[in-house]
Amino acid sequence: MILLPELLAPAGNLEKLQAAIHYGANAVYLGGTRYSLRAHAGNFTAAELANAVRYAHGHGVKVYVTVNAFAHLADLADLPAYLQTLREAGADALIIADPGVLAVARRTVPELPIHLSTQANVTNAESARFWVSQGAKRLNLARELSLAEIRAIRAATHAELELFTHGALCISYSGRCLLSLYLTGRDANQGDCAHPCRYHYRLEEEKRPGQFFPVEEDSRGTYLFNAKDLCLLQRLPDLIALGVDSLKLEGRMKSVYYVGAIVRLYRAALDYWREHGLSAPGAPTALPPAFAAELEKIGSRGYTENFLDGPPGQTDMLYAGASVRAEYAPVGIVREGGEMPLIETRNPITVGETVEYLGAGLANLPGRIVAIADQEGNPLVRANPNNLIRLTLDPPALDWRVLGLIRKQTVGKAA
Repeated sequence: MILLPELLAPAGNLEKLQAAIHYGANAVYLGGTRYSLRAHAGNFTAAELANAVRYAHGHGVKVYVTVNAFAHLADLADLPAYLQTLREAGADALIIADPGVLAVARRTVPELPIHLSTQANVTNAESARFWVSQGAKRLNLARELSLAEIRAIRAATHAELELFTHGALCISYSGRCLLSLYLTGRDANQGDCAHPCRYHYRLEEEKRPGQFFPVEEDSRGTYLFNAKDLCLLQRLPDLIALGVDSLKLEGRMKSVYYVGAIVRLYRAALDYWREHGLSAPGAPTALPPAFAAELEKIGSRGYTENFLDGPPGQTDMLYAGASVRAEYAPVGIVREGGEMPLIETRNPITVGETVEYLGAGLANLPGRIVAIADQEGNPLVRANPNNLIRLTLDPPALDWRVLGLIRKQTVGKAA
């Protein structure tokens, strides 16, 4: 039997954590209120973190907490107490990039495993051995590695290896960027990135104030730093065979729909390879077309395999805009099941529209909305975001489960 890697999902808040677990994550990563590189995610207070850990552990899922900011001297004063809070909450591991933070963690909470963040830029076997000697149990490798380089690191260390497999790419080296700090005063290395790599830039000549010119590498446009999203879905057999221990999905600041849909897709792909094998006689050599079709239903900036086969080029950038238009939009989350499920809405829906429930595996269950009612049973023609409503569908929603996601097709609308 194939030994599958852990599927590690982002959990920007409790709702996203629940969606990730519902759709098959083996572990989640999240941030507390301090020392996290996602200052604008819905980070967890001490009480919220303890509750999240209880929920995850109750479903057999591990929780890793990000403590991956690059600390200045003033930041270290409160660090020991904060680390003890994470231990008391029941965290399964700490994600750390800064050597000083790592040293404090080793002294303060030595029983908590340390997972080295991709921000630490592990790009070779000697670096891997060094960090293991400092107490790291797991290494999240730099995103700038080829498959051959990952294989060499795997052969050189017994440490667990974690690899980003899907999500947004930072244009800087493994995310260590100062552009946001220079342009906006918000320090990406303290968790406060303004994402200037997604900005639309123009050129102003100093003697012609107010007269702007397009900045073009070529005819495709002016989003000079806008990398496509990472997607290694089709390369899972390579990563499984190589012995990668954990596949990490980016997205703590993405929507609950994005988190659930991406976890569901990668869970289905991993289960597909477990069922069919990698090299047995007659085993498939690629995922069925349904996987690529499902991938296109999830909003993105387009996709790239980044450095896996060598340095990326112009085709791995998105010059024409900030994102690719999505054909589907989230409708809501199932809060109660049954033939007339209770839905918490995320986008408007109307009677007569067809919605799609994201079931187990890649089972997409469509249903036309016959009637909408509020919680008191009053009929509605339209439901707005954040409403609690009951739907009557054709066919009935017999297999819809609590925490399942619903979407609808919206051709031509922005992601």
